[in-house]
Amino acid sequence: MLRFAANLSTMFDEPDEYARLNHITQLGFRYLEWLFPYNCDKTQIAERLNALDLELVLINAASGVAENGDRGIGALPGREDEFKRAMTQALDYADVLNIPMIHVMAGICPAPSDRNEYLDTFANNLAWASQQTNGSSTQLLVEPLNNVDVPNYLISTSQEALELISLVNANVGLQFDFYHLQIMEGNLGQSLRTQFDQIAHIQFSSLPGRHEPQYGEVNCGYLFKLLESLSYAGFIGCEYRPKTTVEDGLSWAKPYGIGVSDSNAISS
Repeated sequence: MLRFAANLSTMFDEPDEYARLNHITQLGFRYLEWLFPYNCDKTQIAERLNALDLELVLINAASGVAENGDRGIGALPGREDEFKRAMTQALDYADVLNIPMIHVMAGICPAPSDRNEYLDTFANNLAWASQQTNGSSTQLLVEPLNNVDVPNYLISTSQEALELISLVNANVGLQFDFYHLQIMEGNLGQSLRTQFDQIAHIQFSSLPGRHEPQYGEVNCGYLFKLLESLSYAGFIGCEYRPKTTVEDGLSWAKPYGIGVSDSNAISS
């Protein structure tokens, strides 16, 4: 059975993150992603996850200051110390919360002529970060982001991500997002087959709109069945924004036992 992880940061609109955790449980999810949990105390998060029988499977390392245009700092020359602080924080949360994966965002490369310098910086930073995971089960992830939504993002195709992963040659896997890779490449089924051994995590949303899969041009149901046939054992992150309410959009999830109210959920 495929394992779907609710995305706490995109699927839910409660201002309190702990209320969102409760909502996730009520819907029948047992796994979740949380993009940036750092405003919450990690010990309190651990207590809440344990009480709700939830597993946090993915976080992002801090990605800089969005208001300043940052979309990650992993590849930005001159910000290596900031990157190390962000990774140390993420690894600390991963250690306390038993999180198996951390997405490391590269950032924006302002000019093609700078690309090699930025790639070298990212590779060196990932190598350093990978060394910090020695002795733990946490894996680092690199995700291609499409250059329509995120112009000049350093890594925008799966091939670029895999070349970087090969260069680092360490504890780094591919985060394969249907939304981004449909925009950049298409032919997702074939890519899942050929890149299967390098894929560490999968995410999806509809295209266009980034809503539930039934609203988009990508046949996610077919891709989910393909993953089952390939014996995919990882997690699939639901990184979408509900078109109306989260409950109304879960028709896609009913075959997987999701969307059924859990009367044992703890009230907020």
